[in-house]
Formats: sequence, C-alpha cells, structure tokens
Amino acid sequence: MAGILAWFWNERFWLPHNVTWADLKNTEEATFPQAEDLYLAFPLAFCIFMVRLLFERFVAKPCAIALHIQANGPQIAQPNAILEKVFTAITKHPDEKRLEGLSKQLDWDVRSIQRWFRQRRNQEKPSTLTRFCESMWRFSFYLYVFTYGVRFLKKTPWLWNTRHCWYNYPYQPLTADLHYYYILELSFYWSLMFSQFTDIKRKDFGIMFLHHLVSIFLITFSYVNNMARVGTLVLCLHDSADALLEAAKMANYAKFQKMCDLLFVMFAMVFITTRLGIFPLWVLNTTLFESWEIVGPYPSWWVFNLLLLLIQGLNCFWSYLIVKIACKAISKGKAGKWNPLHVSKDDRSDIESSSDEEDSEHSGKSSHTATTTNGTSGTNGYLLTGPCSADD
Repeated sequence: MAGILAWFWNERFWLPHNVTWADLKNTEEATFPQAEDLYLAFPLAFCIFMVRLLFERFVAKPCAIALHIQANGPQIAQPNAILEKVFTAITKHPDEKRLEGLSKQLDWDVRSIQRWFRQRRNQEKPSTLTRFCESMWRFSFYLYVFTYGVRFLKKTPWLWNTRHCWYNYPYQPLTADLHYYYILELSFYWSLMFSQFTDIKRKDFGIMFLHHLVSIFLITFSYVNNMARVGTLVLCLHDSADALLEAAKMANYAKFQKMCDLLFVMFAMVFITTRLGIFPLWVLNTTLFESWEIVGPYPSWWVFNLLLLLIQGLNCFWSYLIVKIACKAISKGKAGKWNPLHVSKDDRSDIESSSDEEDSEHSGKSSHTATTTNGTSGTNGYLLTGPCSADD
C-alpha cells in the first residue's frame, strides 16, 4: 500500500519541476490546499441532501401549492394481471405482433391495449409538483452559489487579469473564502452523483453522470495541485446559466408560458455566450497558453487541460441541442401562435402524449414518446440534458 501511495502521489506528476509536497505544507505564515481537506465533502454532501429534503417539503411544496400546481399524477391504468406481467417482465413498449396476441388473449382491441401501456408508463412518471420542487431546490442552490462566486471573485486579482492565476504558482495561499467555495461546489456535485439515482429519471442520465463525474474529478484534481484560482473561474462561469434554466422550468410548471419563454431565451443566450465564447477565449486561453508561458507544462498540467477540453466538448454538445430546439420551436411558431421556444413540457422527463391522435398514430407500431422542450443540467443540469444544466 505504501508503494501504491508513493506512486500515486508522485511529485513529478502532480507538481512543477523542483517543487515537492513538503514545500506546500501548511505553516503559520501560509495555508495551502491539502488532499485530506477533500474528505469534508462527503459529510457535507449528506448535509446538502438532507437540506434539500427539508427545503422541498417545507419551502418548495407550499410555494407550488400557492401557485395551484397539482400533486395529482397521471391517470392510473386499470388493474390487469396479464398486461402487468408483460409490462414488468417483458417490455414496456410492445410491438405489433405482441399487441395482436394480447388482443386475442384478453379480447381487447389493440387501441385499448396501447392506451393501457401508455397509462402504465405515465404512471411511473413523477407529478408536476415533484418536478417543481426539484427545480426550485436547484434554482435556489445555483443562485446562491453563483452569487457567492461573483462576490468572492470580484475582490480577487485573477478575475481581472488571469495571469495572476499563475504568478508564484504553486505557492499561492489558500484563503478561507476560496476553501469554502471549493468544498461547497464539490459537496454539491457529490450529492448530485448520489441523488441522480433517486431523482426523476431522464433521457440524458448517461451524459449527466459523465458530466458530474468529470466535474468532481476536475474540482478534486485542481484543488490537490493548487490550481484553485483558475478553478474558481471555471466554476463561476459554468454556474451562470443554470439558475435561469431552473427558473424557466418553474415558470413552465406554474403555466406562466410567456415568462417561461423569456427565461429560456435568456438561458440560451447566457449559456452559449459563456460556454462557447468566454470559456474558450478566457479560461482555456489562460490554462493552455498563459500557464505554459509562466509555469511551463508538466504531467498533471496536461491532465487538467484535457479535462477542461472534455468539459468544452460537453458544452458544444449541449449548445447544439439548445440551438436545435430553438430552431424547431421557431419553425413551429410560423404555423401558429408565436412561441419562441415551445417549452410546454420537460423534454428530459419523457412525458408521453395521451391524445387519441397518438393512439391511431401508434397503431401497428411500438409506442413512442411525444415530447417538447424545456430540459436541463445540471448543470451543474443541462438541456436535454439540459441543461443542462444543463446541474452544469
């Protein structure tokens, strides 16, 4: 074990040339990031999760009820042992051949069986009240952490001149504000990692799991080798759009459509501007070029930049989805009443249509979902992510 730890904490990987771990030990004059500090994130992540449960029950739920958001779920499918067995053990989307077989076995017409499976699928979907509470929690946290990040960074020299991220690196003292900001963000992402398995299941589960994993690794990595200054820029920049998306979803659930559309447009503009403009031209410029000039490359430097480039790849993917959704909504708006982003439902949640038209449309085919947009990350939530985001 000692040999494995010595290999993992190899100074020639983590630190620039001629720098050792002993040089970064805490002294009376200065405090530096220590790897053991990161253990604080686990109990804090649990506390955040418990705060979320209390917030959703005692703050978000009363707000939802005041906005007349119903807790009623979708229509319950009538009990049927045969169909229930097929649904749970075989398939939730029976094909034409299976539908015909069930029709003969039960003496039901195919359309009624299709309707039963659609109602049974929707039965597992959370209510609008549950969605609103989740979005309100994320909105509140994103707004708080972004506001804290802006207030903290505006007092720092590296916000105004990114070269300060590398001056005297890695001998840059760790302040209490920076430590709190980092541990809070890391704890929130750990809470998202665990709660993702109990939260509303969405189509982008895999991509959001990757996003949370990369974010946790990036925060941990940059803290250990004291790249925390540039890390704060990355965190604050990526938090800038998330609150807007969650606010748009809340407006959508409350049926404030005009407000929802306006907030979504604002989210799209902020997301694309920050992720495709400011991030590469400002942050990636300093991590790739200014740091090379001032500090020079070393092994963990390459890993850090590769992680940032992976994050940028996810940003491009989500931006593509946002633009695609906007174009689709605009084209629909030409045929009827103008609705800039057509966010009538949460695309990530895969809500299915219950119209008779869909029944006939699905006749002879496996049932599919009829969705429109509004999804996130995360982003921290993200679009169709979300959108992130989008929890992202």
